[in-house]
Amino acid sequence: MSSIDNIRNFAIIAHIDHGKSTIADRIIHSCGGLTEREMKAQVLDSMDIERERGITIKAQTVKLNYKAKDGKSYILNIIDTPGHVDFSYEVSRSLYACEGSILIVDSTQGVEAQTLANVYQALDTNHEIVPVLNKVDLPASDLERTKKQIEEVIGIDTKSAIPCSGKTGEGIEDILEQIISTLPAPKGEKSADLRCLLVDSWYDTYLGVVILVRVIDGKLLKNMKIKMMSTNQEYIVEKVGVFTPKPTDINELNTGEIGFITTGIKVLSETKVGDTICDATKSLKEALPGFKPSKPVVFCGLFPVDSSEYQKLKDGLAKLQLNDASFSFEPESSSALGLGFRCGFLGLLHLEIITERLEREFDVNLLTTTPGVVYKVHLNNSNVIELQNPSSLPNPTLIKFIEEPWIKATVITPDQYLGSIIKMCQDKRGIQTNLSYSGNRAVVNYELPLNEVVFDFNDRLKSMTSGYASFDYEIIEHREGDLVKLGILVNSEPVDALAMMIHKDFAQRTGREVCEKLKDLIPRHNFMIPVQAAIGGKIIARETIKGFKKDVLTKIHGGGATDRKRKLLEKQKKGKARSKQFGRVEIPQEAFIGVLKIQKE
Repeated sequence: MSSIDNIRNFAIIAHIDHGKSTIADRIIHSCGGLTEREMKAQVLDSMDIERERGITIKAQTVKLNYKAKDGKSYILNIIDTPGHVDFSYEVSRSLYACEGSILIVDSTQGVEAQTLANVYQALDTNHEIVPVLNKVDLPASDLERTKKQIEEVIGIDTKSAIPCSGKTGEGIEDILEQIISTLPAPKGEKSADLRCLLVDSWYDTYLGVVILVRVIDGKLLKNMKIKMMSTNQEYIVEKVGVFTPKPTDINELNTGEIGFITTGIKVLSETKVGDTICDATKSLKEALPGFKPSKPVVFCGLFPVDSSEYQKLKDGLAKLQLNDASFSFEPESSSALGLGFRCGFLGLLHLEIITERLEREFDVNLLTTTPGVVYKVHLNNSNVIELQNPSSLPNPTLIKFIEEPWIKATVITPDQYLGSIIKMCQDKRGIQTNLSYSGNRAVVNYELPLNEVVFDFNDRLKSMTSGYASFDYEIIEHREGDLVKLGILVNSEPVDALAMMIHKDFAQRTGREVCEKLKDLIPRHNFMIPVQAAIGGKIIARETIKGFKKDVLTKIHGGGATDRKRKLLEKQKKGKARSKQFGRVEIPQEAFIGVLKIQKE
């Protein structure tokens, strides 16, 4: 049994693509966690999507044994965290379970927005930080410039910053030694009653629910009776283990250690992330503070293309929710799209990952509606309702005002692109709060409405800066906005799937663009189809899809033809009016997708 002083728990934090998973691979390899044969790139990324895209979605833990230069053996518990803003909930949980962090900065790119966000999160959790400068093997690497940036932008001393390369393995030994000397050992009482923090839980087909825990005080033994403090439910510990990175069974988890347990739980909702686990025989007076709950910020409708796949979609969503607590869904029906679900996500990448997993793992063809955010609608009778779906907006006469969520955005960019970024932020109703420089890079802070950002902000930012700018945001508050519901009518029928909340100033232009797009995408029918955009009862834009014309006069020859022609044309006219009245307009899937792609320039 190792002493608590020989344990080091740390998270790996960095911006996307700065080399977290690669360095984690190197550390595992150098500590002998896996043999040469078992090693592969991104060893901790278990999902296919993670491997293909080169991103981490789920935080993963590993326990390693390391023999340091001082001759002592140490236990290292590593947590590899995601780098993208949409998975910041994973990061915050991981940081809470550790005492220190390795901050990895790409020495060719320097400090980026998510680097800042993750570091500040780590500092808020009172972490010791070890700065590491990765990718020194590349010719574009500039250590001095990167160190200067870290000091100026973040404010961390970089005298002891370690240059390394995840690719060649240079500097990995130095990182491990620095971890031992700089990061503190966990605090906790071995002899005290058991206190554990529930860090994460996921569903395993064979074991049921697997619970990742960090032991704060006491020890956790196999066959022990434990209690979840939020639900007061009691369970018997069936299995105790650690990841090395392979799951390995052990008999006990001691103070300061991170490992997993199974208790025969079959329903994930019984394990609340951030809950406190204690000994069932020795109940605790107060629970650990836990984590801030994650709130979905982006909502959109998911509908199966084929209505017979509804059940398949429902099962798929339920299974994904088992392993992703930050994702929520509820049933929804639409007159245009049939039965589906209203889903909440932490951001657009999160939405993209979930839809891709549904299509891959559960083989469901999906149709996604326009992503939107949650609005607070204040009614005249002083009630406040949370609006996720624009089609369920109450009558405008009942509404006092509408509030929309605002975010604080941090954009870090080379200064030659600053002008175009400021213009884009202003076009999206942004308010500039700060602008500072670090060398030739500008750090600009903006307050922006979330519904303007959620759509295409990140894509446009990347394309106008050739991928050099980085962006991070946090939600600050709801503010009153001059918002209206833009409804789309096809053949005088409202299409609820295309309704959107939009600022009054942009409504006219967007309405016109949607109508033009739908005119091109909806196929011609036997009758004329008007496509209209409306705010309340007022039509603000219109396009007409012309109907097919059949020549009914071809067979008429000879005398008295004029009268017969007139009768036939009148008959055709009545038939057209009747088909317009009773005819259904089939809106193809491409039309919905096409409207989603309209750029709000």
